[in-house]
Amino acid sequence: MTNERQQRAARAEQMRKEREKADKRQRNMITVGIVVIVVALIAAGGWAIKSASDDRKAETKVITPKGATSEFGLPYTSADAGGTSASNPVKVVLYEDFQCPVCQAFEQANGQFLDQKVKSGEIEIEYRILNFLDRASQNEYSSRAGNAAICAFESGGGEAYKKVHDLLYANQPQENTAGPEDNALVDTLKSTGVDDAESCVLKHRFVPWIKEGTDRSRDDKVSGTPTVRIDGKDVKGQGGGVPQAADLQKAIDAAKKG
Repeated sequence: MTNERQQRAARAEQMRKEREKADKRQRNMITVGIVVIVVALIAAGGWAIKSASDDRKAETKVITPKGATSEFGLPYTSADAGGTSASNPVKVVLYEDFQCPVCQAFEQANGQFLDQKVKSGEIEIEYRILNFLDRASQNEYSSRAGNAAICAFESGGGEAYKKVHDLLYANQPQENTAGPEDNALVDTLKSTGVDDAESCVLKHRFVPWIKEGTDRSRDDKVSGTPTVRIDGKDVKGQGGGVPQAADLQKAIDAAKKG
């Protein structure tokens, strides 16, 4: 009987040792699995950081839009407006910011007048987009909307730009709010027939160009938007305010006389 008990005890001890070995193997496998997962996460995190860094590097590269002037301008001519060509139109330089409510008011008051003048060949407009009011947006709408408009310009020239320009002002967000996100801006472009600029909008292709142009505007003594310059002179309205159609026409006539 004693031998039988000893044999049972020996078998029990053997089984216990085997269980311990199995448990140890399982623990080792779990440990190895955790290490593999951690290494994979670190690798993925490193790739994500590198990818984000690469994106930032891409965004700092200044790319000049096709057709833009050396002074960070986007021309809008009688040909773009479907009008009459002229040999010597007066150049109207308009500094604007798509988050600027005064720019919106200027467009509402003078947009139709300026369109008629461009179409007749009397003037051409050179739009210069600034991002002064990124600080008045929760998601840098000035830069992103400006970029979207420039993407339209590169795709379809002044005609495409003007269509997007007008829509952006018609749907301008209030200051200190979040403006439409990039996907919504892509939809705005598509609604005007520009359907090949999605990558340009989403990658903020021309934001560095806008930033450089804004810096240049400070050197050119532009202190706010809108600023209208005709024949190199700022055009002001009554009391130094925003110019109206009569003020613009007077400056255009003076520029014609030289």
